[in-house]
Amino acid sequence: MPQFINNAIFWVEVEKIRPNPFQPRREFDQARLSELAESIRMYGILQPLVVTRKEIQKDDGGLTTEYELISGERRLRASRLAGILQVPVLIRQGEESDREKLELAIIENLQREDLNAVDRARAFQRLVDEFGFKHADIGRKVGKSREYVSNTLRILDLSEEILSALTAGKINEGHTRPLLMLSERPQEQSTLFKEIMYKRITVREAEGVARSIAVERARKKDFGADPELTLLEEKLRESLGTRVRIERLENGGKIMIDFFSKDDLRTILDLMESNKTKSPTDMLDRHHAKAEAAAAITPSTLAASPEDAGAPEAESLDDRPLEEKIAGENEDIYSVKNFSI
Repeated sequence: MPQFINNAIFWVEVEKIRPNPFQPRREFDQARLSELAESIRMYGILQPLVVTRKEIQKDDGGLTTEYELISGERRLRASRLAGILQVPVLIRQGEESDREKLELAIIENLQREDLNAVDRARAFQRLVDEFGFKHADIGRKVGKSREYVSNTLRILDLSEEILSALTAGKINEGHTRPLLMLSERPQEQSTLFKEIMYKRITVREAEGVARSIAVERARKKDFGADPELTLLEEKLRESLGTRVRIERLENGGKIMIDFFSKDDLRTILDLMESNKTKSPTDMLDRHHAKAEAAAAITPSTLAASPEDAGAPEAESLDDRPLEEKIAGENEDIYSVKNFSI
């Protein structure tokens, strides 16, 4: 049990409290901090901060007292925003080691569920790297299983781009599972990540895509990949800028081509008629750019100018309706069956 001086609450000047150097949180939501600051202005701080006290020698030989925060950094930051001069604290007795400070900061944040997935993983990694903790040791400290700790640490194997999106809430922690399934296929992983971002696909849908890729890889490993088909798949991927899978059947086979919208399908059809090549993520980037452009349109930009009134419609890629080119408007795979090589 922690020991506090006189088991009493003290009032300490905000400016005398230094942040915890082992604070595992890197991101503090400014909007939520502002809300907390407003609440503190109205009702005060309902739960004291926890600090340690240190006597620091001044240049003139005198002593001054400083406090180092153990837990309550959001409350401290919000108090500063609110212009509060003093805050209630509990002063923990004894000299805390660096390891204990990090432990306390992590546990306090985990108990409050204040850490996002990336900060939590990085905090666990610090316990491993700096203090030699085993995964099971961390699990006991935070009340989680060893498997939970190990799976959390695996998140750090993802690229910085993906970790940034996870921290910002653009994808959720569940999406990391299918992305980690593709760790050995970075190109496929990057494409799936962009699909999650721009198409807003669910965790279940992302897992389905990752499983299909994993099954395909296992099938090729077990039965031996056809070098000719593998080469053709790669050429089609480079030419069309999207995932392409070729499956040989008893009589012929089928080609499966992924796309993300009707516009992307039209682009694929256009590319099939030309010799242009697109990079694997071009279509996703184009899809994202179009979505941003659509969001930026204001009602005033929708009004046609007099010069546009008689303007002819843009010529379509094909006079035939799209429905005649593909079976079903909502399908996301263009399949060519019974081909021969």
